[in-house]
Amino acid sequence: VDTTYNPSIDPANFVSSTTINNRLMPFVTGTTYTYQGGGETIWVVVISQTKVVLGVTCVVVHDTVSSGGQIIEDTFDLYAQDNNGNVWYFGEDSKEIKNGTVVSTEGSWEAGFNGAKPGIVMHAIQPAAHSPYRQEYYACEAEDMAEVVSFNETVTVPFGQYSNCLQTHEFSPIEPDVSEYKYYCQDVGLVLEVDVAAGTRTELIQITGP
Repeated sequence: VDTTYNPSIDPANFVSSTTINNRLMPFVTGTTYTYQGGGETIWVVVISQTKVVLGVTCVVVHDTVSSGGQIIEDTFDLYAQDNNGNVWYFGEDSKEIKNGTVVSTEGSWEAGFNGAKPGIVMHAIQPAAHSPYRQEYYACEAEDMAEVVSFNETVTVPFGQYSNCLQTHEFSPIEPDVSEYKYYCQDVGLVLEVDVAAGTRTELIQITGP
C-alpha cells in the first residue's frame, strides 16, 4: 500500500462542463473510436451518461472488446477534466465475458471506495520524460502507471498519418507482464497501442460522430 499517494480532489477545481477537450485526449459526447489489433476490435464510445464521484461529475466512456465475433470485455470508464486541463481517471466497471457470461470483474474500482484513488491519465502540460505518474490507484487491484517517452513521434495508422505525437510507456507494478507504448496525437487522442511482450499493434481505424 502506497500511503504517500494521496491526490487532493476538490470538485471546485474541475470544469463544470462534461466535455473533455484536452487536445491529446478529447472525449466529446457521441464520438466513437474504433480500433483493431491482435485479432480484436475495440469500440470506445463517449456516451451521454455521467456519474458523480467524490463530488466530481465524470464523463462515462463505454469500451467494448470483440474477438471472433463475440464480446469478450465490457467496461464503463469514468473521466473528468480539471480547470488546468488535466484529465483524471476516477474508476472503471469492467467485465470479462466468455460465451455471453460474465466470468470476472477483476480490475474494477471507483475512487473513494476501499481506499481507491483517482489518477491523471493525460496531463495538460506533460511531465519530464521518464518521470512515472499514477493513472489510477486501488492497492493490489488497479495500479496502472505511465511515463512520457517522446513528444514528437510520427505515427501512421489506417485512419491517417500524424506528426508531433506524444509517446508514453504504460505499465503496472502489480502486473509485470503489462508493458505498452501508446501514441496520442493532437485533436485526435489515442491512435496506436503497441504491446511490447506480444509485439502486436492496436490501431485507430475510424472515428465517427458526434
